[in-house]
Amino acid sequence: MTAADIIKDIKNRKLKPVYLLHGDEPYFIDLVSDYVERSLLSDAEKGFNQTVLYGKDTDVMTVLNAAKRYPMMSDCQVVLVKEAQEMKWGTESDDKKNINPLLSYLESPLQSTILVFCYKYGKFDKRKKVYKAIEKNGLVFESAALYDSKIPGWIEGYIAEKGYKINAQSSAMLSEYLGNDLSKIANELDKLMLNVAAGQEITLKLIQDNIGISKEYNVFELQSALGRKDALKVNQIINYFEANPKNNPIVLVLGNLNNFFTKVLVYHYVKDKSQQNLARELGVSPFFVKDYEQAARSYPYGKTMQIIHYLREYDVKSKGVESNTDHGGLMKELMFKILH
Repeated sequence: MTAADIIKDIKNRKLKPVYLLHGDEPYFIDLVSDYVERSLLSDAEKGFNQTVLYGKDTDVMTVLNAAKRYPMMSDCQVVLVKEAQEMKWGTESDDKKNINPLLSYLESPLQSTILVFCYKYGKFDKRKKVYKAIEKNGLVFESAALYDSKIPGWIEGYIAEKGYKINAQSSAMLSEYLGNDLSKIANELDKLMLNVAAGQEITLKLIQDNIGISKEYNVFELQSALGRKDALKVNQIINYFEANPKNNPIVLVLGNLNNFFTKVLVYHYVKDKSQQNLARELGVSPFFVKDYEQAARSYPYGKTMQIIHYLREYDVKSKGVESNTDHGGLMKELMFKILH
């Protein structure tokens, strides 16, 4: 079951008395919990029937006291426990005299209470009795992190859901530039769509104009120029970065280059070099496979290993360790070493 499926069921009032939303990707957990908080009860009902607690500042008895109340002038009440990974969940003792009160509640939850645990940045221990009780009497949703190769498809789906269009090249560029933080990506896409008419296609130019990616001087063009060993273009881009350091911080550039050359190294290892297999092994859109093919031709295995060593060395230097050189100077030194 996906986050969208859960939201659809909640919208149709197919409710469970307990939800455990857990996993490595916080975005989908927030998506469900935000919908519950915003939409399950009317504004008039929320005053008496909605309680929001935070794991670090609450305990089991506070949660239970809230969960055991009956709704007022509503058919249900909502208890949200955010950041539930910070809460102490109680013991797992088999001693009937020391039974965990939370476990006791979860084995027979109040049907008029919708209790939602938001357990972020990791998986809840499935061996625990609490987990098994929620699984039996409520709903457990694991929010798994998406592989990098799946991010462009997620971007396309997110945009389509909002009534817009985007081509594969644009979604791939957004994925490479924004990384795999879905909350950050969604935020940038929402801001971008404010400047685009409904139904209009989101193009590279719109992305460049609204998200701050220069058409000619960005980290993707730098990767491409390095892959071709185009020294003139590399130096033009680095000079632009030096003149616009806020838009192109060295930590972002080095991180992207390390990711790029690590994938070039993977390319050297892969035996099946069909486009489909390479896209899967490298974790990129098929659109970008040609860039890694070019880079692998330009940099043999040994040189690629050396470049990765340089990138780590200059990452340390960029933090001021054993170097007094400014970031622009460091990048120029690094580019020379990569290209020669």
